Amino acid sequence: MNISNAPVSFPPLEALPVEALSWVGGVDGFLRLLDQTRLPDLEDWINCFTVETLWEAIRSLRIRGAPAIGIAAAYGVCLQLRGKEGSTAKLVSEVHQAATYLATARPTAVNLFWALDRMRHCAAGCSLLSPEQFRVRLLEEALTIHREDRAMCEAIGRWGASLLPEEATIITHCNTGALATGGIGTALGVVYTAAAQGRKVHVYVDETRPLLQGARLTVWELTRWGIPCTLICDGMVATLMARGKIDAVLVGADRIAANGDSANKIGTYALAVLARYHQVPFYVAAPSSSFDLTLASGNQIPIEERSADEIRSFRGVNLAPPHVPVWNPAFDVTPASLITAIICEKGIIRPVSRENIALVLGQ
Repeated sequence: MNISNAPVSFPPLEALPVEALSWVGGVDGFLRLLDQTRLPDLEDWINCFTVETLWEAIRSLRIRGAPAIGIAAAYGVCLQLRGKEGSTAKLVSEVHQAATYLATARPTAVNLFWALDRMRHCAAGCSLLSPEQFRVRLLEEALTIHREDRAMCEAIGRWGASLLPEEATIITHCNTGALATGGIGTALGVVYTAAAQGRKVHVYVDETRPLLQGARLTVWELTRWGIPCTLICDGMVATLMARGKIDAVLVGADRIAANGDSANKIGTYALAVLARYHQVPFYVAAPSSSFDLTLASGNQIPIEERSADEIRSFRGVNLAPPHVPVWNPAFDVTPASLITAIICEKGIIRPVSRENIALVLGQ
């Protein structure tokens, strides 16, 4: 299937209706993050001057979404070099130290490790430069990762929009837009592109328990983009599908194994099962940086388990007895057999198989 030739024009990155992160200044600059734990009530910005501040922001979900985490981590390496003096060899050591530390922030999103490996590789290739040239080159690499992610998002949007009818009612899960990436988003990027092409798109947003990324973030973002949307509880999806209200499910991915099994926010697997039962297309939208071809299947994807308090309470309000046992995996794995197609910047992978993934990715 070809990408639609319908004209699509998005504003410069800094003029997008939503921007999750940006680098301010030169080599001794800092990383500016929109604190997503405060949305939708407050638009509060965090200025990260140290790698420790960024680690906490990633761990506490102040910055979240696999592509955005990867971009932030690349900038985090540059934070480690702020004001550092000494030989280039010493700066290379600082890069490895920062990358090792940031890699411990969250375990599931492979973009984090992909970006850190890229920064390590850049450092190794620049070891003969002067210290000042080295710092400039590392920042250039982080900025390039950011720009490339924006381009990947727009390509995903064009490929994905080609799969939607002229009037499309979609269910999405968690947040996969500009808040989660360096550009217009992955699954939501498809929605924005379809709308920009003149299609009539309506999005049902499930709230996404336990941290309500759908209710707090996706609705906030869709409203900013002027996209019609309706908020629903997670448990309402089956009824909507049974009534024939849904044309497609669009979700993102934090890590995709070589066979197409895809890890995403907890609850995604249930959506895929419901979609298969009701014969609704189920699409995963993710950049090539979200593929981990070293893993044969989703059984090998590490699944982060988070604090019990995220389920027992929300923003200081108790939702359950304080000592009830809790199981809180942040992600689940959707088998490739339930995925209609994977949309990446290089094309549409359909049917989802090891061979087709390798073919589209050029591996």
